Amino acid sequence: MRIAELEYCADSSARFGRFADREWSVFLDSGGKRIAGGRYDIFAADPYLTLTTRGPLTEIQRRSGSTTSARDPLEILREELGPVIASDSDLPFCGGAIGYFAYDLGRRYEHWQEIAERDIDMPEMAIGLYDWAVVVDHQEARSWLVGQGKDDRTFDRWDELQNELSDVRRKIHAPLEVLDAVQSNLDRSRYDKAFEKIKTHIKEGDCYQVNLSQRFTAPVDGSGWSAYEGLRVSSPAPYSAYIKLPFGEILSSSPERFIRVRDDRVLTQPIKGTRPRGSSPAEDRALASELEQSRKDRAENVMIVDLLRNDLGKNCAPGSVRVTSLFDVETFANVHHLVSSVEGVLAPDRHAIDILRGSFPGGSITGAPKVRAMQIIEECEPQRRSIYCGAIGYIGFDGSMDTSITIRTLLRSGNKIHAWAGSGIVADSDADLEYQECLDKASGLLAVLADAGISAAS
Repeated sequence: MRIAELEYCADSSARFGRFADREWSVFLDSGGKRIAGGRYDIFAADPYLTLTTRGPLTEIQRRSGSTTSARDPLEILREELGPVIASDSDLPFCGGAIGYFAYDLGRRYEHWQEIAERDIDMPEMAIGLYDWAVVVDHQEARSWLVGQGKDDRTFDRWDELQNELSDVRRKIHAPLEVLDAVQSNLDRSRYDKAFEKIKTHIKEGDCYQVNLSQRFTAPVDGSGWSAYEGLRVSSPAPYSAYIKLPFGEILSSSPERFIRVRDDRVLTQPIKGTRPRGSSPAEDRALASELEQSRKDRAENVMIVDLLRNDLGKNCAPGSVRVTSLFDVETFANVHHLVSSVEGVLAPDRHAIDILRGSFPGGSITGAPKVRAMQIIEECEPQRRSIYCGAIGYIGFDGSMDTSITIRTLLRSGNKIHAWAGSGIVADSDADLEYQECLDKASGLLAVLADAGISAAS
């Protein structure tokens, strides 16, 4: 492994922007010094291998050619990562896999009926294996280029890479243009019908909670990266990401960690409970306090915490899973959230990928019990979720992992851009409040689209 220190740049987007047009370039964006807790940014480009899963097949693309396999895509990923390499570095990532796992990848592991339309042509998994990466530590104000040497080209062009990364002048990209009004796939009438259907399922004892979401779509032209630059300023979040792929662009400002594995310590931090930000400091404090004291939101949060305790327990050492915090109020650009933490210790014979598979998709954006909730979601939402409510993140050659829940996310696919927002429906939910919660959560994304052209249709 090689590590070379680079000049620190407080705005990692300026340095990454020179790579943003390259297919398979990835930027995991912590928000840096603009938000509390923002520390490490990671970006990479030029993967030496890519994995894309569509339906039953995974394409394994190497520089020498491609093959396909019907095996479990997560097993293929684990095989391609190879044996865990012990790292003596304190950096969170020193090469490995970066990409996304779509919500619909969950159909491989938790089977449910196929009712919703698949109208977005994106793979269920898109992962690159990156031999080099840039890691930025905003707390220490330092940056590094790291490389493993699994790709022969990395060290051959090491000096060239350092020279290329020394240029932090901001590159100008074509702006994103929204060409027509943003439309929801669930107008208020259809939303109310889906809401009542879920309430009936709850009343009949089929489930306790179901996350109901709606999708906003508009035709677009131009660069998704330029829109992401606006999003990261207007809605900074600790698990943001930009991914440029041959078949689409992902612009995420996720506030929610899914699962982190570091030194065999496992952490998940589900969000359940939301209030909008206030228009004045006093109103803002009152809304945060209301959320913290809400019996309904606390009850929803506990349901998901219990679900995730069970999910982690499948692959953690017996007796190691515990709740380390409950009902912390965390504040973001547009909303307050109620956040809890569940921790465990990875079982000796397990890998971070086992934890991911055993917990996927995340319980905070499905409901409880999970499988029944996903079956009901399939009945109520007219289109598949694609990347929404999946996960974005990295799995290192050293066995470490950090992933976000793919919420507060825009997806550019073809000439359309999509955004989603949802809320958890329980027995005493009110349709007006839940519908408004969706709009509150989507406000930052819709504002970016409004700035790019046209506001959402009513």
